[in-house]
Amino acid sequence: MSVFALTGNVMFFSLTSSSKILHAIFLVIALAIMVIITLIYALHAVLLIWNGIIVWRRESHSLANLLTLIIGVFLLIYPLLSFLFFRKIIPKPYNLMIEHFTEMGAFYMISIFLIFSLSVWICNFYRPKPDKDFIIILGAGLLNGNEVSPLLASRIDRAIDFYQTQINSGQKHPLIICSGGQGGDERIPEGVAMRDYVLQKNINPDDVVAEDKSVNTIQNFAFSKKIVDRYRLDPNNGIFVSNNYHIYRASDYAKSAGMKISGIGSKTSGFFLPNAIIREFIAILMKHKIANLLVILLFIVISIVGKL
Repeated sequence: MSVFALTGNVMFFSLTSSSKILHAIFLVIALAIMVIITLIYALHAVLLIWNGIIVWRRESHSLANLLTLIIGVFLLIYPLLSFLFFRKIIPKPYNLMIEHFTEMGAFYMISIFLIFSLSVWICNFYRPKPDKDFIIILGAGLLNGNEVSPLLASRIDRAIDFYQTQINSGQKHPLIICSGGQGGDERIPEGVAMRDYVLQKNINPDDVVAEDKSVNTIQNFAFSKKIVDRYRLDPNNGIFVSNNYHIYRASDYAKSAGMKISGIGSKTSGFFLPNAIIREFIAILMKHKIANLLVILLFIVISIVGKL
């Protein structure tokens, strides 16, 4: 049952109540609920559109960077589309089936998004001991084909901070693995640009190595694992560094590559974070697409059976 249907029931109860006081109380409650929900809904839509415009102005003009803008516009026009689609175009009982399916699907998506967001937040509380054998820095796109971007620099600086903390505590020098291949619009591999950036920070060259063949996060860990093995390091005694929104999903890839390690996150610009979180969420959905498709099929069956 949708929130507005629930509110409608409250209003109906208030209208049928024999007590004028109860009638007034329930009517006020119903109206307050509707106003609050409408304002929250509209605020979310406006904020998403505003964020999408900022991302479009400051970042590359790609479909991935339009996610918050697209979702915000959809949320604004959805009530009108829903009214026209469910009440004017689709005949009964099919409109009720589709409406029921939409409500269940929305509840499911919101629920797992909240769980995902909580998991992403919890992952960033990890504080590793300064006794690691290696630090893997996950690459990101270069500026002008050969320059470390601010986003990538934040990852590298986070890794260097941990490296220095470990050395200053009297522990061994960890191996810094700069992992990233060469994209089609890049003149040098990301791993090479990252290594050069690290060396400019007066880090011992013997403690830095570039992995320059990977093209995605899965390969970042798979190829870095080969370097870890070549140096005869403990594959389970290391950490990786990425942006804070990426730690949750990247941890799973690390384990798939045979390294039971966790990550530490660098800060992400506030304007970019909503878009990044949504992209990560979509990636998680696609990774578990079979399970999600089964849930969708279950909702379809329930919607059909429930309205026959």
